[in-house]
Amino acid sequence: MQTFDAIIIGAGQAGPSLAGRLNDAGRTVAIIERGHVGGTCVNTGCKPTKALVASAHAAHIARRSADYGVILSGPPVIDMPAVMRRSHKVTLDSRHGNETWLQSMPNVTLIRGHARFENENTVSVDGQWLSAPQIFLNVGARAFIPDFPGVEDVPFMTNSDIVMLDRLPDHLVVIGGSYIGLEFAQMYRRFGARVTVVEKGPRLVSREDEDVSAAIRDILEKEGITVRTGAECIRFRKDGDRIAVGVDCTAGEPEIIGSDVLLAVGRRPNTDDLGLDRAGVKTDARGYITVAEDLSTSVSGIFALGDCNGRGAFTHTAYNDFEIVAENLLDGGNRRVSDRLLGYALYIDPPLGRVGMTVTEAKKAGHSILVATRPMTQVGRAVEKGETQGFMQIIADAGTKKILGAAILGTGGDEAIHGVLDLMNAGADYDTLRWAVPIHPTVSELWPTLVLSMKPA
Repeated sequence: MQTFDAIIIGAGQAGPSLAGRLNDAGRTVAIIERGHVGGTCVNTGCKPTKALVASAHAAHIARRSADYGVILSGPPVIDMPAVMRRSHKVTLDSRHGNETWLQSMPNVTLIRGHARFENENTVSVDGQWLSAPQIFLNVGARAFIPDFPGVEDVPFMTNSDIVMLDRLPDHLVVIGGSYIGLEFAQMYRRFGARVTVVEKGPRLVSREDEDVSAAIRDILEKEGITVRTGAECIRFRKDGDRIAVGVDCTAGEPEIIGSDVLLAVGRRPNTDDLGLDRAGVKTDARGYITVAEDLSTSVSGIFALGDCNGRGAFTHTAYNDFEIVAENLLDGGNRRVSDRLLGYALYIDPPLGRVGMTVTEAKKAGHSILVATRPMTQVGRAVEKGETQGFMQIIADAGTKKILGAAILGTGGDEAIHGVLDLMNAGADYDTLRWAVPIHPTVSELWPTLVLSMKPA
């Protein structure tokens, strides 16, 4: 039995940062990782996918070069092995950086292997027993594989597989019309593949308002992506060396014949093989670890951070989980998950940046709302860049002047949204935003203009 002041299971976004704070506080820490250091973001999520998005964007701009007065000798040639190597280098550099950082901490021991609880303060790793009064779970999530008929009879990829693909599919069929699926759909279309998106629901990214969903679909279809919604009976079968995907949509052919299939229908937490029952740690019906506002679990001394707690599915929320736990345990704070103002982005091109409530959510919450929307065709910066798809939107409470939410589906939307996000975090009302003097020419300079044009909705 080895004893430590703390054990961290999982070296994703929150784990190494928490190890660093505990190390600096003089605590001895064991951080256990069964796979790659860095978790989803570094290895199969943000890092490789955004590198791939960048390559796809370069191909897209090259094809449009004549629009900017730049004449190339011919269409761009996509070297998929080179694209993958570039993306993978970004991953490897980040992973190595995290490993080097952990190994430089004098009070931290990095242990490779699969951790399982033996009791509420003891875990075993490949026969080695470790004990600590505090245990932090940062075990992340993985792609959910639904039990579609025939899914086990055909080859398919998840996000973990496709980031290592070094060839161009002839026809990629993406199952799932939400954040992960749409990023891959657009990037592979820009690389030159035929792409079909199959979504069970009536529209893409159903979490968003209908106008956002419709605009996203328009962007993708204009690039040649086929979108099939209302696919109520998704099924698979082999068709020679191809894959037949049954969709039974209300319109279109009942079956799609593709060369490759990507399953992107959600995530599930990595909590089913940790022996949580031995420790008494409770989970919900979907396997997410139940946590209180301070991220403590049902067992004293055990905390859950990141994707496995169901309180956020983003790298930035996982990092904020670390900040909450570190502030409360090391700095005498009283931080709560519910204090967090959620912002996120969808990384198609142009990206969607969102913070706070949608129009639908604001109305459902009982607010009397003011809304303003401006097409990107009326945003000077977008016109100058030749990237005028999408729109900007802001939502406020008519009585309190409180900003309830905002969205930009447009060029620079993932960055420009932070002007509103920061003001909302500061508790400022829309008059403060109205009298800001943003830099020209930017997308952000339109926020005061939107405030002035808000109307009841």
